[in-house]
Amino acid sequence: MRLVFAGTPEPAVPSLRALLASSRHEVVAVVTRPDAPSGRGRKLSRSPVGALADEAGIPVLTPARPRDPEFLTALRELEPDCCPVVAYGALLPRAALAIPRHGWVNLHFSLLPAWRGAAPVQAAVRHGDEITGATTFLIEEGLDTGPTFGVVTEAVGASDAAGDLLGRLAVSGAALLEATMDGIADGTLVARPQPADGISHAPKVTTADARVDWSTVPAAVDRLVRSVTPDPGAWTTFREERLGLGPLRPIADAAGTGAGAPALKPGELYAEKRRVLVGTGGAPLELGEVRPVGKRAMPAPDWARGVRIEAGELLV
Repeated sequence: MRLVFAGTPEPAVPSLRALLASSRHEVVAVVTRPDAPSGRGRKLSRSPVGALADEAGIPVLTPARPRDPEFLTALRELEPDCCPVVAYGALLPRAALAIPRHGWVNLHFSLLPAWRGAAPVQAAVRHGDEITGATTFLIEEGLDTGPTFGVVTEAVGASDAAGDLLGRLAVSGAALLEATMDGIADGTLVARPQPADGISHAPKVTTADARVDWSTVPAAVDRLVRSVTPDPGAWTTFREERLGLGPLRPIADAAGTGAGAPALKPGELYAEKRRVLVGTGGAPLELGEVRPVGKRAMPAPDWARGVRIEAGELLV
């Protein structure tokens, strides 16, 4: 089939690579978000998908809005049979959806209808899901509501950060998307409506959402921090300045209960030579890496020695 691939960030790259390597399909163009400022110099940079397309010598379309007449005309002229999509980052209008004869097929990183929306992997980690996965489905005008073609599943590890999990799903999902394109070309795949039950939503995670509430139980603190690592990054405040946080570690005695840890108020810090503990709404947790404003991430004990934590000081 003639394919026009739509995607933007790094997790979409494995899918584009798989389709470029396929002997059954031809990627005739890529659609991605416009070049955006990045780095300290704030120079305009191509998206990861756009950069791979440039490397492969494929035309790159970067419409400001997919409804722009110039983009719709260019898409019609490409005559795609199907448009596979992975994390493109913009809503597609009805006029665009109608152009490819097999529609637009999205790879979504959840087991639909669970976690429809912009941040399915973060939601799965934050809510303590033990199993998640990826789904291919036919895009409709509703948000992730279209009929599905196939799924792959993935276990969520107890220490998985969202970035780790998304990296694995990007690889297994790429194989699923390629298989879906094969099945559509063969006429052997039929999209089936999503179940009416089990629907949940995963809106975009904001910086405000990533602030830690130390009064919650340890499991909730742990899952929140892992769910926003690396993006947008968990944070708290110390001495009225923001402090970035990497994943934390549970405190356990020989019985695995954490009973030997000191009693600490929510957010209260306790620095030892080789570890720094912080209080929660239950047992304390051990800080991993921290990132003070304007500095690189560092092990919590190194940070604690530099700031000289006083008894009773809090993260808030």
